[in-house]
Amino acid sequence: MSLFRKKSLTAMLANAEDSTNGLQRTLGAGNLIALGIGAIIGAGLFVRTAAAAGQSAGPAVTISFIIAAIGCAFAGLCYAEFAAMIPIAGSAYAYSYVTLGELVAWIIGWALIMEYALGAATVSIAWSEYLNKLFGGSIPYEWCHSPFESFTDSAGVLHQGMINAPALLILGLITLLLIKGTQESAIVNAVIVFIKVGIVLLFIGIGWQFIKPENHTPYLIPEGTAAVVDSAGKVIADYSPFNKHGWGGVLGGAAVVFFAFIGFDAVSTAAQEAKNPKRDMPIGILGSLVVCTILYILFGHVLTGVANWKEFVDPEKGREASVAYAISAYMTGYGWLAQAVTIAILAGFSSVILVMLMGQSRIFYSMSNDGLIPKAFGELHPKFRTPYKANIILFVFVGLFAAFVPGHVAGDLTSFGTLFAFVLVSIGVWVLRVKSPELERPFKTPMVPLVSSLGVIVCTSMIFVLDATTLKVAFGWMALGLIVYFVYSKKRSKLQNPSDIIPKASDFEKH
Repeated sequence: MSLFRKKSLTAMLANAEDSTNGLQRTLGAGNLIALGIGAIIGAGLFVRTAAAAGQSAGPAVTISFIIAAIGCAFAGLCYAEFAAMIPIAGSAYAYSYVTLGELVAWIIGWALIMEYALGAATVSIAWSEYLNKLFGGSIPYEWCHSPFESFTDSAGVLHQGMINAPALLILGLITLLLIKGTQESAIVNAVIVFIKVGIVLLFIGIGWQFIKPENHTPYLIPEGTAAVVDSAGKVIADYSPFNKHGWGGVLGGAAVVFFAFIGFDAVSTAAQEAKNPKRDMPIGILGSLVVCTILYILFGHVLTGVANWKEFVDPEKGREASVAYAISAYMTGYGWLAQAVTIAILAGFSSVILVMLMGQSRIFYSMSNDGLIPKAFGELHPKFRTPYKANIILFVFVGLFAAFVPGHVAGDLTSFGTLFAFVLVSIGVWVLRVKSPELERPFKTPMVPLVSSLGVIVCTSMIFVLDATTLKVAFGWMALGLIVYFVYSKKRSKLQNPSDIIPKASDFEKH
């Protein structure tokens, strides 16, 4: 049987319409936009903005956000077409199965584990760190770090980590919420999104009155700007390369902040639970991108106006302390807002974990229904109609990673999985346009193949600027996935008929 046999779109849609035995359609457009915002706005807003301004773009980080958003929009438009046309749980995995075949679908499904499962684990570890910071470091080191981490305090006492209990706790709580129901999860996510967006708006609104116009002049980092060295004489910022000043610096900043947008694709994993996916999925995907882009631009404008971009070159100010530093140093009387920012980051992490775990469980659900992974991943709770076994298995896997492995190990693997999915979805839209132009498309990506080609080019270029170690680990993971496919999945696939190809438009219209 062909490795590139395609799943029937008719069969997929028939399964999706089985509301009695399948997932329940409970999400509206507002829920989907909130899911997108929940996945996109994490600590990236607070961390990437200052880093990009200090290292590459200066005040023009606002333009960097616009460029990065345009790059994401290419992939987002392609996702919107697929999500409206194929409202199936599984996102890029399901789309690839219909357009590019089983082997490609398996590869992307395996790659998405890096985005969602490892992403959730890494974010839960960061959540633990910020919780400890909120509590003034009162959580014992041994109980919030992995066994592979240690440090020696000022008294010379060695502290060895044992388990990251807070990370395990947040994963457990969110898993229970996801098992309880999609609608309940969406409500909690909406509350979290309201909190973190509210704090972001507070910073923008209050900080606007503290903007100093001179901090925005010049708007781009001038050519010939001197390098910055630390107290030890080490260069921490060199502005001589093309991508570190002027318009080149704006592009370099776009590469830095691009990853602050990652997450909108998670909306598409909930397509099978949308009430009116043909209308609501494009709104959810593109709406969340638009809202976040506006917030990012305003946030960057205020942050670089309150504090001069040169101050964010210091690693201690250019990382998570950037916003708190700007508030405490220049916004007199608003010290409480710095504490609120930490709460916003915690809230942001929580909603990201929720959406990542939801997305991964839905991908497992689809892969299980196709016979590519054990059927336990596709079993729904008899009462709540959620893939509870997938959630439980996922909690064990992600929990072990979060509790016992340092967070930096995952590195940029999450970004690799995401960008790889973006590339294949962009290709898939073009392929389906050519092979089945008559299919009903409630939402059409404009200017295909231009938009889809640009999506491929932008996302592929982002993959190749990842560090060499990340790429080696990622390709090693993909090689392991191929072994699993040929040893287990290929012979258990439910596609037994090689003639099971993409249906004609007349078949699609029946549904």
